[in-house]
Amino acid sequence: MFSMTTLKELFRLALPMVVSQGAYALMVFTDRLFMSRIDATHISSALGGGVTFFVTIALFIGIMAYANALVAQYQGSGQLEKGPRVVTQGVILALLCQPVLAVLTWVLADIFEWMGHAPEQVALERQYYFVLMAGALFTLVKTCLASYFSGIARTRVVMISDVAGVLINIPLTYVLVFGKFGLPALGIVGAGLGTVLATAFTIGVYLLFYLNPIHRARFKVQQSLRFDAGIMRRYVRLGFPSGFELFIGAGTFNLFLLLFQSYGIDEGAAMAIVFNWDMLSYVPLVGLNIAVMSLIGRFVGAGDMARANQVISSGFIIALSYSGVLGLCFILFSESLMNVFQTPGEDFTAIRTMGMQMMIGLATYVMADATILVCTGTLRGAGDTRWLMTASILIHIAMLLVQVLVIKVLEASPLVSWWVFVLTLIWLALTYLGRVLRGRWRQPERLARVMAE
Repeated sequence: MFSMTTLKELFRLALPMVVSQGAYALMVFTDRLFMSRIDATHISSALGGGVTFFVTIALFIGIMAYANALVAQYQGSGQLEKGPRVVTQGVILALLCQPVLAVLTWVLADIFEWMGHAPEQVALERQYYFVLMAGALFTLVKTCLASYFSGIARTRVVMISDVAGVLINIPLTYVLVFGKFGLPALGIVGAGLGTVLATAFTIGVYLLFYLNPIHRARFKVQQSLRFDAGIMRRYVRLGFPSGFELFIGAGTFNLFLLLFQSYGIDEGAAMAIVFNWDMLSYVPLVGLNIAVMSLIGRFVGAGDMARANQVISSGFIIALSYSGVLGLCFILFSESLMNVFQTPGEDFTAIRTMGMQMMIGLATYVMADATILVCTGTLRGAGDTRWLMTASILIHIAMLLVQVLVIKVLEASPLVSWWVFVLTLIWLALTYLGRVLRGRWRQPERLARVMAE
């Protein structure tokens, strides 16, 4: 079912989120570009340390981000005052998880060495990882606030706040990495520190909107500053499967990445560069995913499944059109895209050749990524998080086991491992699409359980 009105509404809601997520992608892209101006080891280290940081906090990020669907559902049912209560419960959860994150940081700090990385790379990865983990609380609180504003359909607030953070991050990171204005050159530590400081600044911008007198009065923010057992139960019950799904997906992806980097510095650098371009295409689509989740949540809360169907159709039109154009660009301009990251004073031939071959796989799976993001936005918005968790865990673990076989047992070439990864994403996309089309998630009794506190 297609509706031009719904397509325009989704596009209007998604565009600021696409800009917001694109700004974040630009920030990470720039960090790694700065690292490439040092050497290839720094590029690989920024990827390994950064992804390990995300894996460590993925469970809690997934829970925090489910505020989007919760707030949208309350918005759709007319319970506006419950939105800020979700934020309060999210901040409480973010504070409670800090001791757990401290233990995880200590446990995972040696993972780079376990994966057989070169000693110089291990040292850099650990430094970057520790700095990012020091700012984990800021990342969680920022995610909760961004998800709240997405849930009430004020995505422009998210765009303004995140873009402001990136505009601070890029020059700050440049100064800290290369040591300008009399400051010491901190290298990869400066890249991590710039990210943490920019995240804290972004929270400040969000709070300007959140504590605005008009917003405070309409949503009764002052009355929300308390523990709410009913909302906390919904948050954990629906958010935990979403967070655990993200954790397993990110964890298996990180292990695959670290396994792949054991092929060598050149192979690790090629993957880092390809994933940098992948991120610039994938992360803006996360903005569409958030918008789909928000609208689906709103219409589920309002009991309007006809409009929910229109959102799904519109989401596929936007996502597949966007990813199709990008996939073509990755094939046509692969050499030029790789050369952007050419390291000074080093032979870049092996990295370029490997990366150009991997770009073909990237162009193949961008459509799968688009399908995955529309489907997961739909299912999370409707509260079908347990099925998503189960399907995601089974497929990602199967992928990891095959990668261990390919890389460590069979000692196959890097390109064999890469195409196993590509085929896994296609498998995941088809599985999620089947769930959306079969429609069990939309049964009235299931939706009633989702809305129950």
